[in-house]
Amino acid sequence: MPMPLDGQVTAFLNDTAPESLRQTVLDARKRDTLAGSYPYPRWMKKSDYEEELKPLQFELVKLQHWVAETGQRVIVIFEGRDTAGKSGAINRMTEVTNHRTVRVEALPRPTDRQLREWYFQRYVACLPAGGEMVLFDRSWYNRAVIEHVFGFCTPDQREGFFLQLPEFERMLVNDGIHLIKIWLNVSRAEQLRRLLARESDPMKHWKLSRIDVEGLGKWDSYTHAIAETFQRSHTGFAPWTVIRSEDKFRARLAVLRHILGQLPYDYKDSAAVIPPDPQICTPPEGWEMELWQDGS
Repeated sequence: MPMPLDGQVTAFLNDTAPESLRQTVLDARKRDTLAGSYPYPRWMKKSDYEEELKPLQFELVKLQHWVAETGQRVIVIFEGRDTAGKSGAINRMTEVTNHRTVRVEALPRPTDRQLREWYFQRYVACLPAGGEMVLFDRSWYNRAVIEHVFGFCTPDQREGFFLQLPEFERMLVNDGIHLIKIWLNVSRAEQLRRLLARESDPMKHWKLSRIDVEGLGKWDSYTHAIAETFQRSHTGFAPWTVIRSEDKFRARLAVLRHILGQLPYDYKDSAAVIPPDPQICTPPEGWEMELWQDGS
């Protein structure tokens, strides 16, 4: 079966990647974590992960009933670089919940008409009604990072976004919506390893996009854009939480614990919903120290 982007990630590894990055990827064993500052040298065991995941998913079922029965409105934003694990974390939620209550929004490229609308307009159409929880697999923060890095918006459009953003999110929160913003953080070496896996596996190749490949050489541009995004959108009423996703198992557990811990649903089991691991779940300050180092 032909794979349209076959060989392009490998070409970056062999011809363009810094030597230290290339050697880190080539020398790594399968379950090694590749960010030098990550607190765990190896992925957690799958059996341990599954044992911890099951009670958290049971809590998600309780959360779902609370949302539906009390008419709550919940938004969870999942952002992060390519391959950071957004879809995997979302899937751990949706596999045990009802899509009529817990809905995923992953908006495609805007249409010609949408490009002429108020920027937030197409996202407003996806906001939850009473009794719904919406998981945004990427969100309005596209303008802050991806559109900026690839030149899909002008500097004036991006500045307008940042000027309107705080009031937009304040209105959501003031209207009673629970707004949770999660940034999944992956190192450059781990991202490259995951993209190589997508390139070579016909069952995963569909996940690999032209943006993924072109973004390989734009690491530092992404880093600058992300840093400014945190600076201008991390607020008391709509804070960011950064979860380090070198180990997808630990990251997924941290995501679920963070979301469950933020919402006051009925019959919460405090023994199951413990705080996320503080070594991998931090405010944005934890991101800056690590990512500037990885991107330098």
